[in-house]
Amino acid sequence: MKQLRITVAGQTFDVTVETLGGSTAAPAPAPVAAPAPVVVPVAAPAPVAAPAPAPAAAAGAGTPIQSPLAGKVVSLDVKPGTAVKEGDQVLTLEAMKMNTVIYAPADGTVTSFCVAPGDTVAENQPLAYLG
Repeated sequence: MKQLRITVAGQTFDVTVETLGGSTAAPAPAPVAAPAPVVVPVAAPAPVAAPAPAPAAAAGAGTPIQSPLAGKVVSLDVKPGTAVKEGDQVLTLEAMKMNTVIYAPADGTVTSFCVAPGDTVAENQPLAYLG
């Protein structure tokens, strides 16, 4: 009796083989054809949408509030037309599971936002304008 391990279609089987006949010498192993390689089609990766380009600033749009990092807009913390002082909270971004508060770089009035909650932004992209 012989113990053999056989792999068929990726599954492994342990088998016991009984030798029949009068010869005690082990027969030469029969040549085994290598299994044909299995070709698995791989779907092409889905294209990743680039962040939407920032709208061009209109002439006289004011001082831009730029994103210090790439991330996702969580909330707009003031409304357009709100007067803010330098250092006031304007909006919140999320990057790497952490919220980053974006502050007004100068005194002024928030004239417009270039983004909305849920938007993905790139580093240095204008987020809002102060007039």
